[in-house]
Amino acid sequence: MASQLPEYIQSNVPNPQQNRAPWYKNTAPTYAGVFLWFVFWDQIATHGLKEAGLGACLVALMVAALICHYMFYLVPGLLGMKTGRPLYIVGTSTFGAIGGFLMPGFLMGLLQFGWLGVNTFFSSKFIVEVFFHKVTRFPETTLTLVCIFWALGAAFVGLKGIHYVARVATYFPLIPITVLLVMLFKTGFSAPSFHPASANPAGSIAAAWISIIGYVVGFFATAGAAGVDFGMNNRDTRDVKRGGFFGIALATVVAAGIPLIVVAGAQGAQVPGVESYVFTDVMQVVLNQIVLGSTTLAGLFMLALTIASF
Repeated sequence: MASQLPEYIQSNVPNPQQNRAPWYKNTAPTYAGVFLWFVFWDQIATHGLKEAGLGACLVALMVAALICHYMFYLVPGLLGMKTGRPLYIVGTSTFGAIGGFLMPGFLMGLLQFGWLGVNTFFSSKFIVEVFFHKVTRFPETTLTLVCIFWALGAAFVGLKGIHYVARVATYFPLIPITVLLVMLFKTGFSAPSFHPASANPAGSIAAAWISIIGYVVGFFATAGAAGVDFGMNNRDTRDVKRGGFFGIALATVVAAGIPLIVVAGAQGAQVPGVESYVFTDVMQVVLNQIVLGSTTLAGLFMLALTIASF
């Protein structure tokens, strides 16, 4: 019977225990890096903050974080830890020998193109806003060209320069952390002054909960399935649980909670020019000091966020 199995299954061996590492060296920092991606938290405040208020949104965020950890990560992570095998092998228990290759394996590979496309669009959008918004008469054409060059650059780095990027990639999360903390210090203290504007508070809170939970869980869903691949590098159940708690649950609350507080603070303080509930829109108003040529501090931060997304 074993001889009838595809070669990719027969040749796979479990990851030995001596090759595994503590949760704080693999699972937690990797997942935390996913949630520190600016695309995740930049628009989180548009999901009900104005109508439901800061408290309701923060509670919804905590619920979403726990759902991600317990319902979308923990079981795949434990399967990876106990079997020591990657997702496309573990998936054969559900989809069969051929289905395991097509569904978790091939499909997850295709999804990477989706992640690349999303990152390309938002990173290119930031670049256009920082460098070209005052000089171009054709913003859509400019954005398209920047997207093309950004995607080609990302593909080249992935194929040829990944070992160079890997040398500094460990420090990339410090960029979004710095941006978030600076903005938290600038506007966060005014967050208690923010009051939601809603004629139907109960309905607004319910809508905000649905929106935030759907947004966070939808963002995390594919990354949760990859928990098998992270789990196979964990030593035991404790590593799997702690890696998920700190890298997913806690990271979600911190990475998305700070933008909620920042936007609420800017709105509560009635900062002149702040109308949007998008984090980077608020940042461009608050950090509008010119620091390099005609580029503001906010512009430099936006450029740094695109670099960190590589």
